[in-house]
Amino acid sequence: MIAIIDYGMGNLHSVSKAIERLGYEVITTDQPDQILSADAVILPGVGAFGDAMHNLNETGLGDVAKQYAASGKPMLGICLGMQLLFEQSEEYGLHQGLGLLQGKVVKFQGDFKIPHMGWNKLTFLQSSPLFSSLEEGHVYFVHSYHALVDNKQNLLATGDYYGPVTAIVANENVYGMQFHPEKSGELGMELLRNFLALSARSLPV
Repeated sequence: MIAIIDYGMGNLHSVSKAIERLGYEVITTDQPDQILSADAVILPGVGAFGDAMHNLNETGLGDVAKQYAASGKPMLGICLGMQLLFEQSEEYGLHQGLGLLQGKVVKFQGDFKIPHMGWNKLTFLQSSPLFSSLEEGHVYFVHSYHALVDNKQNLLATGDYYGPVTAIVANENVYGMQFHPEKSGELGMELLRNFLALSARSLPV
């Protein structure tokens, strides 16, 4: 079973449908027992970092997410969900994140269009089970803030938007994708498939 954490902010339906298309049983839930018993967990997110952390803290789901990460089972943050994995964000003030990855989230600075919205090519920086049998290609980004990763061993892939942009991160069993894999065509779906394969419990298609 794959669990999508429902804390009131996120593109839950499209992520759920993508997981179903890949042949996995999925549940969208705010129940700690369902989350902690899942074979893999996805933390989605659309909106502001501070609002998301408020919801996670008020519901206790932030602590549940950290408990799940400590279990060693695979966990994936998508878009804002990836940013929440970091220690802090400067979006509309300074806010503390889940602290599962070292680094901070900052706003794009420069004379170019913000938000970063559209298709950008990934550059794979190191080997990862996420990249098994895949070639670099384009994925779909929508964001005004980006993550600065302290430990470069945690940076698996970048995009390019007037310079390198953190695109995929990992810290042991905890992964993050700044783009939307469920909206990123074949490459996005294959990246999602490779993540879900870490749970090793798919249903027949």
